[in-house]
Amino acid sequence: MPWVAVVGGINLDILGRSFAPLIPADSNPGAVRLSLGGVGRNVAHNLALLGTRVFLLTALAGDGWEARIRAGCAAAGIDLTRACRVPAGVTSTYLAIEGLAGDLELAICDNTLADHITPAYLEGCLDVLNGAAAVVLDANLSPETLAWLAERCTAPLFADPVSVTKAEKLRPILDRLFLCKPNRLEAELLSGLPITDRPSLELAAEKLLAAGLRRVCISLGSRGLYCAWGEARCLVPCPETKLVNASGGGDALAAGLVRAFLDSLPPEEAARFALACSAIAVEGEDTINPALSLDAVRKRIKMQSVK
Repeated sequence: MPWVAVVGGINLDILGRSFAPLIPADSNPGAVRLSLGGVGRNVAHNLALLGTRVFLLTALAGDGWEARIRAGCAAAGIDLTRACRVPAGVTSTYLAIEGLAGDLELAICDNTLADHITPAYLEGCLDVLNGAAAVVLDANLSPETLAWLAERCTAPLFADPVSVTKAEKLRPILDRLFLCKPNRLEAELLSGLPITDRPSLELAAEKLLAAGLRRVCISLGSRGLYCAWGEARCLVPCPETKLVNASGGGDALAAGLVRAFLDSLPPEEAARFALACSAIAVEGEDTINPALSLDAVRKRIKMQSVK
């Protein structure tokens, strides 16, 4: 069975949601939840829910969260057998505050543990990387590690820029990436062009393709997903969604694009598949919605097509 290798971090997610409109510089009544997260882990978990065999190449801290992380990944179907262990490390933590509607208001991420995902470690995982049908990386990795992956990986590379600040690290390796999934702000940074309308969106995508990317998928939030590869160009709207928790939508979208590639879906079908994954993800209470599955995605697409 083909597998996907994901190179990225694992976080402990601390998610707080206000019961009322947020009041800055004050204590806001709300609910706080703890769960496992991290872009790499979330993409891997979503891929597993979509029936994909997945290895997560990551660093594990030898602190009090290690056992929970290992158990959680095993239950999710994520293979951690090639992860490296940092005995004196501290588990990465993501602290997020959501508003009344479930939209992200503010977040802080301490992911210094990802610095241990080094070329020296990954050198021992080349069999997993180059035997994979696809390799997913995120911009939380160091520039040195990203450059090493771009040079040494022979499998198609899929990249998630993560944030505007971190997206800059992808610029030197754009010509080695197979697919990049920026949002509008990240696409503006990487292309150097403002995106204000459909023509400027298309121009930014063309510039990214000219930089060497094989496929560009620009997430436009509630406006949908713009995909450009080969001769195809399409802007696919989001399906109807009941937003509960927006924090996992982007990771599910990335997983959906990888799975669509494995299934050889053409651009518009790939976009609809990925958007359906994202829609299901944000309808769950937690960052990962266990309701995600191939059947659930196909039903969502079919339901949307008849409306």
